[in-house]
Amino acid sequence: MISVVEHFPVLVIAISMLSAFTILIAGWRNKKSCAFISIATILVQFIMSIFILHHVLTKGTIYYWLGGWKPPWGIEYVVDALNAYVLVILLFLSLICVVYSKRSIEHELPHKIAPFYTVYQLLVTGLCGVVVTGDIFNLYVFVEIMSLSAYALIASRGKIALKASFTYLVLGSIGACFFLLGIGFLYSVTGSLNMHDLSLLLPPLYGNKVVQAAFVFFLVGLSIKMALFPLHTWLPDAHSFAPSEISAMLSGIIIEVSTYALIRVCFSVFTLDFIKLLPIFDFLCWIAAFGIIIGSILAIAQYNLKRMLAYSSVSQMGYIMLAVGLSVSTHSALWGGLTPALMHILNHALMKGCLFLVAGAFIYKAELWNITDFQGLGRKMPYTCAAFTLAAISMIGVPPSVGFVSKVYIILACLESGKFIFVAVMLLSTLLNLVYFWRVIEMMYMKRGEGKEEGHSSSSKNEIPLSMLIPVLTLASLCIIVGILWLANPADIPLSMLDKVNELFGLGRWAIP
Repeated sequence: MISVVEHFPVLVIAISMLSAFTILIAGWRNKKSCAFISIATILVQFIMSIFILHHVLTKGTIYYWLGGWKPPWGIEYVVDALNAYVLVILLFLSLICVVYSKRSIEHELPHKIAPFYTVYQLLVTGLCGVVVTGDIFNLYVFVEIMSLSAYALIASRGKIALKASFTYLVLGSIGACFFLLGIGFLYSVTGSLNMHDLSLLLPPLYGNKVVQAAFVFFLVGLSIKMALFPLHTWLPDAHSFAPSEISAMLSGIIIEVSTYALIRVCFSVFTLDFIKLLPIFDFLCWIAAFGIIIGSILAIAQYNLKRMLAYSSVSQMGYIMLAVGLSVSTHSALWGGLTPALMHILNHALMKGCLFLVAGAFIYKAELWNITDFQGLGRKMPYTCAAFTLAAISMIGVPPSVGFVSKVYIILACLESGKFIFVAVMLLSTLLNLVYFWRVIEMMYMKRGEGKEEGHSSSSKNEIPLSMLIPVLTLASLCIIVGILWLANPADIPLSMLDKVNELFGLGRWAIP
């Protein structure tokens, strides 16, 4: 008998989509209700995702056939350890951002409240759909729902944000075309769109040039979506000029969900046997290494805080993709397979989500964009600046923060695979992180000045509203608490959750020699 939880994968999407229409209609009568409807919806979705994760870890993978049509003819939603884990992360950060956004959007976009929350809910719908679907064309559809919503949300600030959104639209459309071509190529040789069915049909065709071309199309298309260097050119403007809660979503979730899509296509559709036939993951490691260093150097050159954080995201995507690239060649029970990459997806969501929300707090209080204007801010906004400091030291990798744990796991994976050059890259990146984050901390706490805020002395406190401050402090606290949890019992935490992903794909402890 099917349990109630096994219906949750489709309900997570359906409830979100219905909520978007509800917000649009309610916004005509009372625009203040829009935020509360969105918060309630995402809270329900988040609770459902926790039940889904518990069910997957205790009872196994969930298979849901839409309309009762058996795959491969019908669309199938499949939730295993990988996407249950990602689903919880994306809905948690979505909830944090929507709570934060209530006062922020009322201040920044007072005449666009209903459209903003309508599109925001569609963004969450697209993200959830990307994560739970087991059909590769359905994956493309949800990627486009996610992307179109993101374009609109970035453009909502108007002025220069319109240019940033248009650049993202053009490059995102190119990435979508590559992705769709890859789907077409696979369908032409297999006649199927179901991911599991494709994984069974493709092995005899691994040498087929059409299949290999399809893999390249997927790789390039999704690399654009996740802003992997050197295909990251849309990211700096989009992150800099979007509303800050959307910047947090872009950096903390949207590019990570695109990374999830790449992992899913590589390991669930093409499988480990195909990946080992080509040196593509070794190439990915080198591309990621260049992205880590160049992203950090470009971050140092920025004086706009959000732009600095945007280039930092380019570097952090390098960390994740380096870990993905190393996954095939590492077999340790603890740091093998996809464990470091999946850990950093969570850790980066916490760190960068907090940093972008703090940047939005500075803009909300006094229109402070540039780092040079942050003089004395540590005394005016002590809690917000403390949150920034905690997230910043996590990015640098100070123990026991989440950033420290990620870097240690990735370094251990580099050592086990014998690629010592990447250890040097990680250490150099840590020093560069220290340079560009320390100058912000120094300006906030060690420089005195009035900044741009009129009518307040440098010592008067002027914090952001509680509805904005609590989400910021929650993420900042989790940057330390989650790091301690990872370190407190390193044998059980990965093996209970992340190593189930490695088992699923034949990686890590269960890797085939």
